[in-house]
Amino acid sequence: MHNLQKEVTPINQYPKYWAECFGSAPFLPTNCKEMEALGWDSCDIIIVTGDAYVDHPSFGMAIIGRLLEAQGFRVGVIAQPEWQNKDAFMKLGKPNLFFGITAGNMDSMINRYTADRKLRHDDAYTPNNEGGKRPDRAVLVYSQRCREAYKGTPIVLGGIEASLRRVAHYDYWSDKVRRSVLFDAKADILLFGNAERALVEVAHRLANEEPISEMTNIRGTAVNLPAAPERFKIIDSSRIEKPSKATFVPINPYATEEQCETSKKATSFDPKEEEAKPITVGASRHDAETTAVRLPPFEKLNNDRILYAHASRVMHLETNPYSGRALIQRHGDRELWVNQAPIPLTTEEMDFVFGLPYARVPHPMYGKAKIPAYDMIKTSVNIMRGCFGGCSFCSITEHEGRIIQNRSQESIIEELEEIRDKVPGFTGTISDLGGPTANMYRLGCSVPKAEATCRRPSCVFPGICSKLNTDHKHTIDLYRAARNVPGIKKVMIASGVRYDLAIESPEYVRELVTHHVGGYLKIAPEHTEKGPLDLMMKPGMGTYDRFKEMFEKYSQEAGKKQYLIPYFISAHPGTEDEDMLNLALWLKRNNFECDQVQNFYPSPMCNATSMYYSETNPLKRVKYKKREDVPVAKGERQRRLHKALLRYHDPDNWPMIREALINMGKKHLIGDKPNCLVPEADLDTQTPAQRRKSGRHGANRFATKHTKNQPGFEKMSGGKRSGGNKPKNGNRNGSTNSSNSNGTPNRGKPKSSQGKPAGSKPTQGNRKPKRR
Repeated sequence: MHNLQKEVTPINQYPKYWAECFGSAPFLPTNCKEMEALGWDSCDIIIVTGDAYVDHPSFGMAIIGRLLEAQGFRVGVIAQPEWQNKDAFMKLGKPNLFFGITAGNMDSMINRYTADRKLRHDDAYTPNNEGGKRPDRAVLVYSQRCREAYKGTPIVLGGIEASLRRVAHYDYWSDKVRRSVLFDAKADILLFGNAERALVEVAHRLANEEPISEMTNIRGTAVNLPAAPERFKIIDSSRIEKPSKATFVPINPYATEEQCETSKKATSFDPKEEEAKPITVGASRHDAETTAVRLPPFEKLNNDRILYAHASRVMHLETNPYSGRALIQRHGDRELWVNQAPIPLTTEEMDFVFGLPYARVPHPMYGKAKIPAYDMIKTSVNIMRGCFGGCSFCSITEHEGRIIQNRSQESIIEELEEIRDKVPGFTGTISDLGGPTANMYRLGCSVPKAEATCRRPSCVFPGICSKLNTDHKHTIDLYRAARNVPGIKKVMIASGVRYDLAIESPEYVRELVTHHVGGYLKIAPEHTEKGPLDLMMKPGMGTYDRFKEMFEKYSQEAGKKQYLIPYFISAHPGTEDEDMLNLALWLKRNNFECDQVQNFYPSPMCNATSMYYSETNPLKRVKYKKREDVPVAKGERQRRLHKALLRYHDPDNWPMIREALINMGKKHLIGDKPNCLVPEADLDTQTPAQRRKSGRHGANRFATKHTKNQPGFEKMSGGKRSGGNKPKNGNRNGSTNSSNSNGTPNRGKPKSSQGKPAGSKPTQGNRKPKRR
């Protein structure tokens, strides 16, 4: 255990609040009648959420509600309130301690709009998948209504929408840099990341009648101050300039510890580029408890995109909970103070959180209405949190951190038994054992001293760190124990597999492929070209090929026909038209057809979003001169083209692709030859059946030379449909964490020559038909 953890009170060891005498509620109350049935005269804490109330540990409001209840507090829930006025926010009365406000499991803007800023008309977190039940920028609207309802009541922000907007950030929907959401919401405090520690501390300190304005030193929180705390030494990183030589308290904002005394070889950066000598673990780089880093002020970021990239880089280098420093950023005449990241939960604390008395079903007020997000996860189990992959387009690391927080095997097995016994209509199939990734369970740095000082954004890029433990033994043991639970017939793995880690453990791949793949396995190479992949911080296609070889080998040994479903992103920063063309040609060579594709979505705080806005690379030192510029597909036409190239097989996209190929000097890729991407224009007017040469249009495809000479052959109709049983590969829909709110894709078999269903025939869809 790290030294800093010794100073943290475990979340299950706080003295209980006096209201614990009421015990736990079947469901947290949502109206006064339910409160009265529990014997309550008021709520101590009221949670306002943009999601429907589902009492399940995959829903944020359920976790924080049950956690606060376990501390002895009376907790009510206002789910998806009518936000046009304050009335809905008053139905539980005034909370004794505070309002806790969250937009829900998803950012409200990503939930409401596609990557092309088109309005969605559905919402997986709402009964009957109905859209429009939460406002845009829900955190701001809910905060305003709570303030109108009960002026002076403390407001605590949390959830992913607030977490990823904790500092000044680029907002894709308004195409400008916005202030920290803490200022716009006029809230008292913001909790970022998985906020159990901070939440419990705030609640108990308020219960002890401490003013919330004095809670400025809680890890994992951001507060609004008139000036920086006096005891801190501020390292000014508000400008882009060449760092001086490192001192005990370095002024170099880019100084990193990717080279540790335990391994001089483990580095993903060029030390010359960083211009900082490696610091030995025995000598402190700085005192993180008394130093903070000043980010450029909001007002300057709004007019200087290169400075924004610099601010983003500095912020991402201060995320290690054991050595990262506090951040300070000027907003007008006030200071945004962002405390150090929260200490990750221990296994015992994780077990405590997931062992709380969840009903595991939606609140009865919804009756028989279907909530798609619940239906998707009701038989899944979250086994860990966090991700050390550091993919630049993903916000998991920024929100949950890169240190994996694990549950014990015993806790996970107990939850499987609870699902078996409590979930209505359970059929014996567990839909997922996973989390942000399927196979990072109990993986992490093998050298605690190195982990405590490391500032690498990824443990697996550009290669797997030599200090990273990649032994999948615990995951294999968990899978085997799970499928041996009485009443459990099948355990599926639906979370994305990090295949560059999986190939380090062939036994894991064998276990996965033999017992836990239901015909399809989703993995995410994201692209085929080195340029975009490097900016995504993803491995090259050689790693994918090695995993594919292992997958097919073990599938064959198990006597199963199974398929890999690869996902790709279009229009990611760093992707040029030719990169997308090469990806499209790779798809065609491998006979993949993507039904739905994901255009890059610039969600707040991600490195890739910084690339999108600044058009420079924040993964390296940011400079005004001689910087690394990044090509970005921003215009609607170019973004549409990149998306169209991923769907090269769709006739609706052919005219745009042809025009692009001609402009690129690639006219030779238009035609009916095998190496062509799209056919000539005269095929556009044909029906799909004619292009397939199926039905009566393709009757002569199955005729022999002898039958063609028979009388009446020209009048033959019908005929066997060619390729009718070949399914298509499903790709991701347009939101960050996913096609729906949780990232579950539309699935389908890949149309691939490496693994076709029995009886299928090679496609001839692009061959020009013969004319009689």
